Amino acid sequence: MSDTPEHESHRRPHAPPTAGPFMEFDLPAEIHHLHAETTWSTGHNARTLIKYDDFRVVLTALQASARIPTHRTEGRISIHVLSGHVQVKASERTFSLRPGGLLALDQGRAP
Repeated sequence: MSDTPEHESHRRPHAPPTAGPFMEFDLPAEIHHLHAETTWSTGHNARTLIKYDDFRVVLTALQASARIPTHRTEGRISIHVLSGHVQVKASERTFSLRPGGLLALDQGRAP
């Protein structure tokens, strides 16, 4: 039996820290790469684009009707929708985000 939770078994190992004085990304190309990977068949895929000790940017692609299991993070988070429709439940509320929508949650809030 594995110690890895079932929803994490498809994830690839974390890459080494990705940080630098200047970082630029072509988000449509990054999304295309996420869709092309075999893990896309699970309904979602993600890649950490920027990683510092106190700041991280993760690009996540979700198929229609995909769900991310409830979880908590110690830090603040923001969710910016590039396409589609995302519902986020946090702090006993449901936020409905469409393209261009941005949600910021303070520390200790459960998305």
